[in-house]
Amino acid sequence: MPTFISMIRGINVGGARPVRMASLRGIYEGLGFEGVETYLQSGNVVFRAAKAGASRHAAAIERAILESCGFEVPVAVRTPEAMSAAVAANPFLGRRSIDANFLHAVFLIGEAGTPSLKGAKLPLGPGEDAALAGDIVYVYCPNGYGTTKINNGFFERILSVRATTRNWRTVVALERMARGLPA
Repeated sequence: MPTFISMIRGINVGGARPVRMASLRGIYEGLGFEGVETYLQSGNVVFRAAKAGASRHAAAIERAILESCGFEVPVAVRTPEAMSAAVAANPFLGRRSIDANFLHAVFLIGEAGTPSLKGAKLPLGPGEDAALAGDIVYVYCPNGYGTTKINNGFFERILSVRATTRNWRTVVALERMARGLPA
């Protein structure tokens, strides 16, 4: 059975759209997924499915959450290989001036064609940087993600796609979980 990682945008953030992790696991199990594991309380789930098809699984999860919880949320689904590639592609890793505690990955959701930041005016704060690689925008915010203007909503607007952001520690933990390693 193939393994997948899903990242749900906008649940349990600031008290909005509350979903208990036990309920979330039940939703996934109700879809026939196995080995369902959640990570933290913000909609990170590793699971196994009988069939491949990350976008098919994302759509099914979105529908099931709408039916069960009553709200629409975008869901990014990635394979372990895609998540390993995402970890390896981070252009900020290895730079001496970069503190990984301030790294984030913005996962673009759905078909965006070929997204590009070329020509985009990024409202970068002091020390901030952003780089797009495939369907992920890597963001470095040394003053904190809560204060940056290069956030999830900004990238959704300029790239015309839905997205969800995870801090770097969560990205690495999910990649490890998907490979059967401890988070």
